[in-house]
Amino acid sequence: MGKTYLNGAIVINKDTNMTSRDVINILCKKLNTKSIGHIGTLDPIATGVLVCLIGKYTKLTNILINHDKEYIASFKLGLLTDTLDITGNILKEEKVIISKEDIIKALNTFIGTYNQEVPIYSAVKINGKKLYEYARSNKEIQLPKRKVTIYNLELLNIDKDIITIKTKVSKGTYIRSLIRDIGLKLNTNATMTSLQRTRLGKFTIDNSYTLEDIENNNYKLLDIQDLLDIEEININEEDLFKIKNGQVLNMKTNKYILFKYQDKPISLYQKYNENQIKPLIMF
Repeated sequence: MGKTYLNGAIVINKDTNMTSRDVINILCKKLNTKSIGHIGTLDPIATGVLVCLIGKYTKLTNILINHDKEYIASFKLGLLTDTLDITGNILKEEKVIISKEDIIKALNTFIGTYNQEVPIYSAVKINGKKLYEYARSNKEIQLPKRKVTIYNLELLNIDKDIITIKTKVSKGTYIRSLIRDIGLKLNTNATMTSLQRTRLGKFTIDNSYTLEDIENNNYKLLDIQDLLDIEEININEEDLFKIKNGQVLNMKTNKYILFKYQDKPISLYQKYNENQIKPLIMF
């Protein structure tokens, strides 16, 4: 059976103990296509929203990845591992008791923008090599820092030394690193024990599908209009030639333009400069 040619997006509620790539492999088999990618990798320990792009929609990755993300995370105080989560090797461990007031005070100090050190167990590249490769070969490396924004940070629960928080953050934020930094602010260590991404941009966990849903054909593919702020324009035969050939067009707009001919999508254009637009996806 030949591969099908689908264009669309689907929001998966990823389960724990599987990689984001595992999800893609399952979708490729189920949807009978090789052309699927995802936005924002979730580690095996993490669950929740994984936006998957299919076919020509994979070209939207660099646009959609810039969206803010929302998480619910739990962490253990007094514990430090090499991966900054509970799956790693324990480096330090101590019993600590910290008041609710001090925890809230520490959380509030992170609201805003700060320079966050990237964890050593990550896929960020330094000199062409991924950081986790340095970690696995026990090579020391100066960890880079990134400017990230924490829009809100809310205490949800305290169960002895396990703290649960809800946070909305900018692109590039590592929740493991944020938790490490919260621990340091409390003069101890802290290690992530669970993580659920509840939102990526406008895509929420309430509107996501489990892999069981996919297997049972209980899902709906999202269209281009569901993903971006789009203006649709129906064109005549003369404009069809220009657009099919990917010509840059004179038009002032901050929106994405979906050109259609006889109600069939032809091309998605994006802003090129103040006075022109250029093709992003040719259908």
